[in-house]
Amino acid sequence: MGTIEEVAGSAKRKAGALTGNTKLEIKGMVQQAKGKVENAWGKAKDAVRDAAEDSEVHLDTRVTLKMKNSTADANCKKCK
Repeated sequence: MGTIEEVAGSAKRKAGALTGNTKLEIKGMVQQAKGKVENAWGKAKDAVRDAAEDSEVHLDTRVTLKMKNSTADANCKKCK
């Protein structure tokens, strides 16, 4: 959307400059600037979306339980 605004604004600006129509030239400048802002906003949104998609959250939680004075620890084959 921003590119269309930018191109149309550029055309209006140039047409205004060629014909001496200051109002048209100014309208073209405003429309062109609006297109540039829309393009920048779109690129920023894309960058945020891409960064969010590329990021991964790794959660590794390990819990170790140790029992004091337990006969179960002494008899556990996996614990040794």
